[in-house]
Order: sequence, then C-alpha cells, then structure tokens
Amino acid sequence: MKPVRGPLRVAGATVGAWAAWRVLGPELPRRYAPGQVRPARIPGRSVILGEREFFVREAGSPDAPPLVLVHGWSLDGEMTYGPLVARLGDRYRIVVPDLRNHGKSDWIRGSYTVADLADDVAGLLDAIGVQRATVMGYSLGGMVTMELARRSPHLVGRVVLAATAARPVPARRGPARVAFWVGRAIARISTKEAAVLTTQVLLRTGSIDRTHERWMYEGLRRRDGGLFYEAGLAAFHFDARDWVGRLGLPAAVVIPTRDLLVPTAAQRELAGLLPGAMVVELEDAGHESILTRTDAYVAVIDALTSGARQTG
Repeated sequence: MKPVRGPLRVAGATVGAWAAWRVLGPELPRRYAPGQVRPARIPGRSVILGEREFFVREAGSPDAPPLVLVHGWSLDGEMTYGPLVARLGDRYRIVVPDLRNHGKSDWIRGSYTVADLADDVAGLLDAIGVQRATVMGYSLGGMVTMELARRSPHLVGRVVLAATAARPVPARRGPARVAFWVGRAIARISTKEAAVLTTQVLLRTGSIDRTHERWMYEGLRRRDGGLFYEAGLAAFHFDARDWVGRLGLPAAVVIPTRDLLVPTAAQRELAGLLPGAMVVELEDAGHESILTRTDAYVAVIDALTSGARQTG
C-alpha cells in the first residue's frame, strides 16, 4: 500500500495556512442585512459570590412566583430565553443566570463538573433571595437543574427538563471525546468559525431573524475557546441515571423529536426515569426548539406551575 503523503501534506498545509491567517491576519468586518437590531432587552446585574462574579438577568414582578431559566452550552441566558421571557414576564418573577464561562459571568480557569455549575446557580439564587422556584433547564441547563434539585432541594419546587438527558452521551464516547479535543484546539486559535456556523444554523432553521444576525454572532464571539469546551466535557461526564428518579419533584420533560445534539432515545430514557412526569414530545423539532417552538414551552411551564398533569 502506497503511503498517503500527498493528501496529508495538502491537509497539513491548509490547516497551517488557516492557523497563520487567524493568528496574524486582519479581522475582516462581517456584512449583515440592513436593519440589524437587538431582539432581547432583559436587564441584568452582577452578583459577587466569594471571589467570583456572576451575571443574572431578571424580568417580571418580584412578587410573582419565581421561575429560573438555566441555559445550555454555547448560548447564554438572554440568547436562549429571550422569546420565552417576553411571553412569561407578566406572570412570573423570571431569573436568567449566565453560567460560568458564558455570557457576562466570570471566566473561571480549570475543569469543572455539572455539580459545580449547580452550586454556582444555588449560590446566586440564595444571594438574590429566590426561594422554592420552578426551574427550567435546557440541554446542559437541564443537567444543571437536576443537580441543583439534588444538591439544593430547598431551592427547587418543580422542574422542566428540555432537550436534555440523564446521560447525554450514551454511545460512541470515544469519537465524542476526540471531537471535543479537536473543537477545543480549533477554538483556541479562533472562535470565529464556530460562531459563523452556529449563526448560520440558527438562521436556516428560523430560530433567529436575519435582522438579529449581528447580535447573535457577536455574542457567540464573546467567549474563551478553551473554557467553552470545559462545559462540553462537564456534560460528557454527567450521569444521573442512578439518582434522578429519586428527586421526587413535579416534573415536565420536553423532547424535540429531531434533536441532533442530544439523542432522542436518551431524552426518552430520562422521561422514563421520572415517575409521573409530564412528557411532551415536539414533533419535527430540533435542538433549537426553545427558539422555534416558544408557544409549546409557554404551555408546558404554565401547565406544570398550575398543577396540571398531561402526557402528550
């Protein structure tokens, strides 16, 4: 068998040229459709916990029932929940934290676990006086919500777990780990490529309007490439199958049936581990359903907080 030297050399030269351009080349301005606007305008503030600073956005009346919205990997709290907050702010006290290494919260060096993220959220909620809230977690945020309910049960009255799983990477773990390492290596050189790809996916799926492209892209560029992937590794190691069924809380599980990031089978496994949970499957919806199927999430939250129990 002849050695495949030619293609490898071409690939190596291409990667080297890209890395050199990203490190040494100029930052070319992006072009956007006319009329770019900021779609979400949720006010926020910083909260100091120990030596760290976390950012939290709040909406609605402080006297209304508290609803905590925990975002997932990649998008921050406002990016994820802007449309939902606009629909629910008239009847809940809404609290939307940015997890560490996301949004405007501190960049914290080193590896961490989902339990660490849950403890961050618990400290934040205690600091701002939130007690016994309904907590919704999306994707990685769903894992954080499970750990929050386990570790700080005084804070959690009900849970909505959406596009998430008790074990999000159930198979092909070797290739998944390699993909994390490759993604982290690329992001350490440049965050532009992932930001462009994510923005284009959101545009093509109708998750954001063309006039919101600049806001989304610039928000995605506001990250540390290495620390960003620590969140993905935390999700990779998460496994709640042995204990999530003992949380004993009213729960709703929302499953997008065409989710390409968190396997649908793993999401259904989570639903089966939660006795009496309201299970809602969003047909033909992908992982971005929090942005494309807002009405369905509004209905689930309202039904769970009003005590309704339905399966659909």
